[in-house]
Amino acid sequence: MSISVRVLLLIATTLYQAIACWLENQKSPPGQLIDVGGYRLHFCIAGEGSPTIILDHSLGGIEGYFLIEELAKLTRVCIYDRAGYGWSDHSPHPRTSNQIVTELDTLLTQAGIEPPYILVGNSFGSYNVRLYAHRFPEKVIGIVLTDGLHETGMLKMSIQLQVLKLFFISGFLMSTIGSILGIIRLLGLYGLFELLKPELRQFSKDSLNSVKYSFYRSKHWITMSREMLNLNKSARQVSIANQLGSMPIVSIKASSFFKPSIWTFFIPLRGANQLREKMHRELRNLSTNFLELQANNSGHFVWIDQPNLIVDAVSILLEKNQRISPNDEF
Repeated sequence: MSISVRVLLLIATTLYQAIACWLENQKSPPGQLIDVGGYRLHFCIAGEGSPTIILDHSLGGIEGYFLIEELAKLTRVCIYDRAGYGWSDHSPHPRTSNQIVTELDTLLTQAGIEPPYILVGNSFGSYNVRLYAHRFPEKVIGIVLTDGLHETGMLKMSIQLQVLKLFFISGFLMSTIGSILGIIRLLGLYGLFELLKPELRQFSKDSLNSVKYSFYRSKHWITMSREMLNLNKSARQVSIANQLGSMPIVSIKASSFFKPSIWTFFIPLRGANQLREKMHRELRNLSTNFLELQANNSGHFVWIDQPNLIVDAVSILLEKNQRISPNDEF
């Protein structure tokens, strides 16, 4: 294929991306937008009851759309797109846990979503919900950590894993270019996401489209890079939230960081799993009221591999809240 033909194809895909984004922007988002200080955050509410489940996603993820329907059968649930993801605007502030917690509380206050809350933090979201519970303990009655991170291990990663982190950041930057050129959208339309992660096929078309909507936008990948580059700063910020007293916590532990496959052949999986083991040992010290659930058939992405476990973890906290006082242990 000649260079001129390649250039014409890239111009065509870029125009296609621009038109697709413009058409999407003419439609109303599935939830609501709330101004949190000159920029807006998007959130969705489903279900009824109290307490309210608040879900904070993984780094780069907006997987709450996969979970909201089942969680809404239990009580009221709120999922939101962190600034830069989904239908939310960019934030001019650093993408750190401290800033994310501030934005989340502003959103909940402005939207009139009153406590008490059960916080669900997936992966990087575990930092944010821990810090939220530390800053606003009177608003939180329980926490679910989904294959959560712990700052002690994350701040002392091996050279191999630090190189892997830089590899991911370079991939995010390349994906930024790919999304601008419309390549990510075309790959998504042709089923690449489902090819890489066949478990995605279990979810509804609407929830998949909501997730893909974010991944097709360049701001999504830029925000991923910003969060990853600030990951150590977030780890240092959350270190003040390592003694949560008798706060009920259910922690879900995956069987492996990644499921071994052809895609993980070049990833230092053994080192990643050793780090995970260390982090989960540290997580057990967060509260005197701690329960660990094993996700034996799941990699790190529990919300895709075994989403029922997240529903089970929330159910445990709800039953505990109804049955006994918050200070009693599991």
